[in-house]
Amino acid sequence: MRRFRDLAGCANCAGRAVLLGAALSLTGCAVLSPLPAWELVKGAGTATSTALATAAPAKASNTVHHGDAPVRAVCIEFNRNAPLEDLVPAMQAELKGQGVDSRVYEPGTGQQQCAVWLRYVATIEWGVPPMASGYRANLSAASMSLHRADGTLLSTSSYVADENFGLARWAGTRNKIAPVVKALITGFQS
Repeated sequence: MRRFRDLAGCANCAGRAVLLGAALSLTGCAVLSPLPAWELVKGAGTATSTALATAAPAKASNTVHHGDAPVRAVCIEFNRNAPLEDLVPAMQAELKGQGVDSRVYEPGTGQQQCAVWLRYVATIEWGVPPMASGYRANLSAASMSLHRADGTLLSTSSYVADENFGLARWAGTRNKIAPVVKALITGFQS
């Protein structure tokens, strides 16, 4: 008991008192349980996933824009040769962010309904991300172009993975294509 009175009277020992109180409140189960360690591992995995999803900003390249009036609606020609499940939704979300409405059509359908078409190609590679146990597809290159219904090219832009292909490889598809869609619509590469 004398120890507690000495600690309470010590002006420089406030931190010790807090630590002592915390230690006394712990039960043996909490100190010896593997669950806190598992929660720490899960938290580190979540932080790593978040860091990888937003790693190294992507850049648009090879942009050509012919300076036509801003596009307000496009039809996306679905490309079955680019089977990355989040690619088309990512394009649509970025188009919406640029104030452009979009619809998706199978190739050869909807020709009379659309004044402007977005066509795309993509290269997908497989690998095992850090802190993961299985293979996952990731976008390594993409090229997009806007065409009038008669086939006239309005603009084109591309994404190619960074040469060092480090953490940026595992960035989310939307993060990779966002600058490409912006360049496609505005003509400005970022």
